[in-house]
Amino acid sequence: MELIAEDICFGYKDSRKILNNVNFSIKSGEIVGLVGDSGSGKSTLCKILSGYIKNYSGKVYLDYKEVNNKGFNPIQLIYQHPEKVMNPKWKMKDILEESYDFDDSLLKQFGIHKSWLNRWPNELSGGELQRFSVLRSLNPKTKFLIADEMTTMLDAVTQVQLFTSVINIVKDRNIGFLIVSHDKPLLDRLCDKIIHLDDINGV
Repeated sequence: MELIAEDICFGYKDSRKILNNVNFSIKSGEIVGLVGDSGSGKSTLCKILSGYIKNYSGKVYLDYKEVNNKGFNPIQLIYQHPEKVMNPKWKMKDILEESYDFDDSLLKQFGIHKSWLNRWPNELSGGELQRFSVLRSLNPKTKFLIADEMTTMLDAVTQVQLFTSVINIVKDRNIGFLIVSHDKPLLDRLCDKIIHLDDINGV
């Protein structure tokens, strides 16, 4: 399977284009790093690929079929700030179960204590919330995973734990994994290849 972005163009209202004729692809089981300067459009591209931004020109294909964003989206995006994407009125158990029925082995793998399931999002730290955010994105139907600076706000130990758990699952399930990060040494260790956005963006 392959995730393909073809001739992607996007600009916010009354401003120049941020993305211009971007062409990009990632295959199942491939781990790709994406780097670029702040404000260069990395997060925007991630949101387009995962269906959160729809008013762009160009096409996004999944296995050569245009992505329709109906039902469960097999292209999952993990944000840098998990607290911004979780319903503050839901307990953590409900937030996880909105995506799929998880099992205890996954909780253990991600260092999630069962007692946390009955807590509200504001009762957990950023690192604890991000563990839930990542686990929620790993629905059995997920085919491609996009991590947009997912560990930037976390301490070094938590970063290693989180990436180790994710990559084990990505490899086991043959999921394509796009990692956006400013941490070049991290990408060098984890990725099969690294792409600089400037090299594929015609702005």
